[in-house]
Amino acid sequence: MAERLAPDWRVIAPDQRGHGASDRAADYSREGYPADLEALMDHLGLRAAALLGHSLGAINAYQFAARHPARVTALVNAEGCAELGLDGSNPLAFVLNLPAGTAPTREAYVDRLGPFAPHFAAAVHEHPDGTWGLPFHPQDIVNSEEQVHGDHWSDWTAATCPALLVRGTKGGVLPDEQAAEMVRRRPGTRLAELATDHFVYANEPAGFAEAVRTFLASAAAAA
Repeated sequence: MAERLAPDWRVIAPDQRGHGASDRAADYSREGYPADLEALMDHLGLRAAALLGHSLGAINAYQFAARHPARVTALVNAEGCAELGLDGSNPLAFVLNLPAGTAPTREAYVDRLGPFAPHFAAAVHEHPDGTWGLPFHPQDIVNSEEQVHGDHWSDWTAATCPALLVRGTKGGVLPDEQAAEMVRRRPGTRLAELATDHFVYANEPAGFAEAVRTFLASAAAAA
């Protein structure tokens, strides 16, 4: 994405709390994630920026825009719902079955992963004490998912900057009806649908980048 948006756009891609190389956090609340984004922008001296987020990151982005509208010039929401999981289910609860603890070598921990190895082996890394394991605690993932569930319509409609809503039409988590309602309720929002699943940025990278680039160019021209 960064290469496809260059040289017109500078892309800053933070690892969110508990994700990637970022440390574990004490909580994964709806206030914590946007606060991290505010702190990052302050640290980098960014008065305002266009925000792009996927799934959890998309909800974090539009909730930040709702709280700090003057700091968001444009918003790209890829597969981020305005209401999610109201039935109480948690699709990530399966991670609680991942092996606990660590192992003396990377190979030993990957072996312990069993059927989860194809999905999580790449994340296994060495800890400060020399043992090997996952960079996150499975319960953190479950907690984060549970706290993102709810009705976020007021946050989605709060900001007025131009917005692009991207939906995967073949297995995405954002229902067709909800996507249409998100566009209807929020003026200045356009919809881009890609013939792929939830991971639009990975499985349709060219189409996703083109949709984002076209939208950002129009948003900049209208500013």
